[in-house]
Amino acid sequence: MKMSTAGRIGSLVLATLSVILPLSCERNDNDVIPDTYTSFTMDITGDILFRDLNAIGNHYIVTYQTNNWGDRAGGYQRNGIIIYRATDDQFYAYDRTCPHDYAVNGTNIKVNVDFIQAVCPECGTSYSLPTGGVVISGPGKYPLKNYRTTFDGRYLIVENY
Repeated sequence: MKMSTAGRIGSLVLATLSVILPLSCERNDNDVIPDTYTSFTMDITGDILFRDLNAIGNHYIVTYQTNNWGDRAGGYQRNGIIIYRATDDQFYAYDRTCPHDYAVNGTNIKVNVDFIQAVCPECGTSYSLPTGGVVISGPGKYPLKNYRTTFDGRYLIVENY
């Protein structure tokens, strides 16, 4: 029995959805740190505070005290947010809360930045800053919580809504 054109298109759509839908949910399954309202804009070229972010490979840690932004820049439980410049136009923003300690013990331990990795002082898990905050060593299995970034050449917007 020969399949009609409509049947073939339907089968193709169904096959595509069966691949795409699980991938779209994957980030949520790995995002163990609870959402905290986050929304702030950094003037990368005009604010001397952020001048280190003009070079690829550099980072800056934003806290609730930075530029009086308050909790909208504090990250989960005010642990802060790591801003990392990966390329000329790509920035990553990570919550400083260790996902392993939160998932296993319910604690909110701050990771520390050591060059291009973030390291948890409690469990020893190391996370790669240039590659999305994935685990590179240690007991952790979840990546750092990522916040959305948008960059227009001067202003970096960090948000999660």
